[in-house]
Amino acid sequence: MHLASMTTSGSQAFLFLLLLLLSSFSSLLYFRFLGQKVYQQKYHPDVFQRNISILLWHWPFGLSYKLRGNKCLEMYNISRCFLTDNKSAYSTADVVVFHHQELSRGLSSLPLHQDRPASQHWVWLSLEPPANNANLTQLNGLFNWTMSYRRDADIYIPYGMTMLGGDERDFQAVPNRTCLVSWVVSKYRPHQARSHVYQSLKKHIPIEVYGKWNKRPLSRRKLLPTIANCNFYLSFENSEAKDYISEKLWRNAFQTGAVPVVLGPSRATYEALAPPRSFIHVADFKSTADLGAYLKHVAADRQAYEKYFQWHRTHRIKIYTDWRERLCQICVQYPSLPAHRVYHDLESWVDS
Repeated sequence: MHLASMTTSGSQAFLFLLLLLLSSFSSLLYFRFLGQKVYQQKYHPDVFQRNISILLWHWPFGLSYKLRGNKCLEMYNISRCFLTDNKSAYSTADVVVFHHQELSRGLSSLPLHQDRPASQHWVWLSLEPPANNANLTQLNGLFNWTMSYRRDADIYIPYGMTMLGGDERDFQAVPNRTCLVSWVVSKYRPHQARSHVYQSLKKHIPIEVYGKWNKRPLSRRKLLPTIANCNFYLSFENSEAKDYISEKLWRNAFQTGAVPVVLGPSRATYEALAPPRSFIHVADFKSTADLGAYLKHVAADRQAYEKYFQWHRTHRIKIYTDWRERLCQICVQYPSLPAHRVYHDLESWVDS
């Protein structure tokens, strides 16, 4: 009897412990699920269950593209993402995108007179450096997300991107070229850093200059072939701003096979964004005389010159030019975008 009683008592104790463990485990699962649900609610949980509609309020610089059909899926294999420039879709749009240049110049205005859906997000878009983004204070408290070349923007859309995966078969020795250095510039401003460097550098080496500034404009068809005839290209940005690396590097230099001589953000920024050992940074030289001497030396030494093209074996570049591709990227990044962000001081972020 005593032994049976002990056995029964032990079984009850074991059963009680088992029930307690199951209850604790169920509670843990519940709170983990609840925590995930709260987290997901903060970052749009239903993005993969429904379509996302994006309204472009006005085309950047007036250059429009066709939006008929499902462009994000047809062109970029991005599903459940629909673009429109029809303002009548305002009341049902999930996202409305406004390009800053048209707003700042009074060429377009915000729909402040219309009722704004509570769940709708407004995107401030600009691929210009801070110096070119005027009249920002009037936009405070209106925008939820920023869309920019800056890596800390809510929606990151660079001019170009470095990707892994080169092809040794495509790598070819660069042929001899008749031009040492070229530069294409349309809006020349004497006070800009790039202008000072150019004026000093041209005293030491010949530089072929094209563009509206010196009345030697290049058509779109002739731009890249002309630069491709030169060993180096001056990828000089008009502003030395955070992360600002424009088509002057990605298109004018990399697509033509000219080695870029860069002036813009820090060397560390170029190292983070451009292919490895693919550029020459102006800041690495004590003087423009030293820079000029180095360019002449590298151009004369085929082995030294070709070192700037070794990245083709391990990396490749992707260039963004179509505004539709940039807009479709909103849907790709949508799940991780903060649902309740508001920029109360947009100018402070732009200038940071």
